[in-house]
Amino acid sequence: MTQAQSRTDATEDDGTTPHPGSASGMRARYTAGFLRWWRPKGMWRRGIVTGAVALVLAIVMFLHADVPNRIGNLGSLLETFLPWLGLLVPVLLAVAVVRRSATALIAVLLPAVVWLNLFGGLVGGKSRPGGDLMVLTHNVNAGNPDPDGTARDLVAAGADVVALEELPESQQTRYARDMAAAYPYHSVQGTVGLWSKYPLHGVHPVDIKMGWTRAMRAAVSTPHGQVAVYVAHLPSVRVKFDAGFTAGQRDRAANALGQAIATEPLRSVVLLGDLNGTMNDRALASVTSQMRSTQGAAGNGFGFSWPAKFPMARIDQILVRGIDPRSSWTLPKTGSDHLPVAARLQLP
Repeated sequence: MTQAQSRTDATEDDGTTPHPGSASGMRARYTAGFLRWWRPKGMWRRGIVTGAVALVLAIVMFLHADVPNRIGNLGSLLETFLPWLGLLVPVLLAVAVVRRSATALIAVLLPAVVWLNLFGGLVGGKSRPGGDLMVLTHNVNAGNPDPDGTARDLVAAGADVVALEELPESQQTRYARDMAAAYPYHSVQGTVGLWSKYPLHGVHPVDIKMGWTRAMRAAVSTPHGQVAVYVAHLPSVRVKFDAGFTAGQRDRAANALGQAIATEPLRSVVLLGDLNGTMNDRALASVTSQMRSTQGAAGNGFGFSWPAKFPMARIDQILVRGIDPRSSWTLPKTGSDHLPVAARLQLP
């Protein structure tokens, strides 16, 4: 055999190599090209900074309870907006892909796992049918330009018990008038009020160490027994450049509210109100440690309630003790800067 014949035979298609113009040949070329793009030299060395940022993010989320409050209540500020740290995960993932860094890709898995462990249960729906008592709470905003429309929206929601916070004295008679037909029983204590389809007993203000009344307690006589209902509007918090997260007065009020609820003699207890803090905020532990969030137990999603135009945190809370939450949700925007929140409860 001549050398020319040998070269010809060596280049003949033996049936195992895909033709370059065939579909399998094009796939082979694309696969090879992708692997050359994705496996560049230094894929394990590049992306170190991105990986380090991902590691720090995972540590901050995992150890959020250990971030100190001594300086500007930094821990409480972090915990207020903790779910939003998850938005950094897809950003870091995109950077890792663009950088073609295997190290960064693996590192990004850490904050993703931590976030899912903290908040994955809130992503899906946990609501169940049933419930024999519907409750609703709403910070109506003292500067509400349409209190009558807000009252109509609340009545239309059909709750059995409605709590209102930030009720200015000048508007209390308007809310009472607009809601009287649906709620024959109501009481206003200071700047908070309770409207009910069922009789109220043992109504009194609750001292939360503010110098004026922003919390109350009442026993609601439902067809399924008495329920102690607390309404509270804890002090506002501010983020100041020179002082950090100023929440001292809110924290003291939360402790006083927690002490009052701890001594409640009735088995079934509901807390409705604007707590100016989330369930993750350690400063509210005196309250949250002894009650369950209806949103956390039976809500769909995060249920952010403030600010109404673009909700970023759930500071309006419905908490229960000795009661089974069945569903929890936010209602459409009213004239307030907060969204109303509601829940269906199964009484024992």
